Amino acid sequence: MLTHVVFFKLKDRSPEAVKVTHDVLANMDGKIPQLLHIEVGTDVLHTERSYDLALITKFNSLEDMQAYQVHPVHVEVGKHIKSVVEGSVAVDFES
Repeated sequence: MLTHVVFFKLKDRSPEAVKVTHDVLANMDGKIPQLLHIEVGTDVLHTERSYDLALITKFNSLEDMQAYQVHPVHVEVGKHIKSVVEGSVAVDFES
């Protein structure tokens, strides 16, 4: 099992902007065969070091995650993310 975790810091950190991107990410659920699990969380602390959103996804294998990366649904989500994100960090691990 491969877990892919990404944190996003948005240019516009207003609740409305965060909700839009949350919904764009969550909308991938059920649309990409290799995506076994998706969870999208919104930061509640809003500290200086906080990121605005967390994305947690799970795949059977690295190959499945690579297929997800190029899936048309994910590609469209990526276009939105690139337009709104100030920064992001990721961790990928096997369990």
